[in-house]
Amino acid sequence: MEEIDRQIMELLADDGRMSFTDLAKETGLSVSAVHQRVRRLQKRGVLKGFTAVIDHEEIGLPLTAFISIKPVDPAAPDDAPERLAHLAAIEACHSVAGEENYILKVRVSAPGELEDLLQKIRAAANVATRTTVVLSTPWEGRRPSL
Repeated sequence: MEEIDRQIMELLADDGRMSFTDLAKETGLSVSAVHQRVRRLQKRGVLKGFTAVIDHEEIGLPLTAFISIKPVDPAAPDDAPERLAHLAAIEACHSVAGEENYILKVRVSAPGELEDLLQKIRAAANVATRTTVVLSTPWEGRRPSL
């Protein structure tokens, strides 16, 4: 990957709303050249999208937890991600090595809602769960070292 593309990605990682004009100023390229490079990075799948950073406490979802899951029946199909995709409280699903098959990151409004979600996860995917509640998040969403 070219150094200028890395610079564009770093700038966008810091501010996904940065205009093509501002990207051009920072990189020394023309606006059209920056636009072409961003579109090419998107087409290649290097840039997958642009998102807003949401304050979950402000929208009523202050409780974050990680839920490790493993099938009750080890011979069952490995289809938990598909079975759980409809549960909006699940923010991320990671396939992992170790005792559990997946770790889910969830955000809910209260402990009671977490308890309800755990029951839904167990029923929908026929899995055993282990839950870790997040007390605080000193940092999250760091951009990669490019």
